[in-house]
Amino acid sequence: MPGRPNALLVMDHDTYVAHFDAARLDRLRGLVTPAWTADLDSPAARRHLARAEVLLTSWGAPGLTAERLDAAPALRAVFHAAGSVRALVSDDLWRRGIAVTSAADANAVPVAEFTLAAVIFAGKKAPFLAADPVARQRGWAHHAGFGDLSNYRRTIGVVGFSRIGRRVVRLLDCLRPVRRLVADPYADPAEVARAGAEPVPLKDLLTRSDVLTLHAPETPGTRGMIGARELALLPDHATVINTARGSLVDTDALAAECRDGRLFAILDVTDPEPLPDDHPLRSMPNVMITPHVAGSLGSEILRLTDSALDELARWTAAQPLRFAVTPETLPFSA
Repeated sequence: MPGRPNALLVMDHDTYVAHFDAARLDRLRGLVTPAWTADLDSPAARRHLARAEVLLTSWGAPGLTAERLDAAPALRAVFHAAGSVRALVSDDLWRRGIAVTSAADANAVPVAEFTLAAVIFAGKKAPFLAADPVARQRGWAHHAGFGDLSNYRRTIGVVGFSRIGRRVVRLLDCLRPVRRLVADPYADPAEVARAGAEPVPLKDLLTRSDVLTLHAPETPGTRGMIGARELALLPDHATVINTARGSLVDTDALAAECRDGRLFAILDVTDPEPLPDDHPLRSMPNVMITPHVAGSLGSEILRLTDSALDELARWTAAQPLRFAVTPETLPFSA
């Protein structure tokens, strides 16, 4: 591709600083002629948008509506240096044939790592023992009501053989011997088996899992997929881990199961998010809630930048993109 395309970076200033250190700015300038904006509607932003052939976007970037796309007649590609592009894309963008990529695969790395840590802590019930006042007083002698405090020969149920779910299955190798079950109606059973897991229906997975970890995308079909009936199938003392989307779980049903200590939960996402201060899940010692920190934060954000720049380099060299998002793949993406 002759010359360097005009590129517009669309993200707020703090996000821009987090994504682009000196080395990555140098690499960016070697690929394109960049400009930065925090919005797409100011007169200055519109002047840049009119020339932009490429957008580099991140969290909070405004949606690419028909009106904004009309202001970008030269636009040919969007490289999203974050995960989901659902809030960014539009039917008008697809009709224009504009290429879109996402750094969701890079963002899957810290989420899978966080999930592995959660699985290991769930086996020992570590967060819940730490939060239980009686356990703090009696120390190692207080095990009643927590189940088998072990990570040996456990059964881990993975719902969603997504990019994160696949990584979790692989990372669980460190707990061998461990039984890994996968429920995903869209996954290739042979591929699941090659990853070292057993493909099973959701009901079978629930009845057998010591730990349930969720990695399905948020779609109309997955909202509330883990409700009262599904939670009731889990064995006593099982732990529910959710690092995907809060809407996958019926919050009230989970609270009811955790209220008497039958189930435990490690929740990085909730529905609603954040939960109200007085929500019962917040005060239960058998529930650990973190503020959506499993995904890329701090220096992990640079991994997303590198992924987007790698895709940009492929595009400028007229090479196939690795992480393209299309209207066909979007419904099955996070």
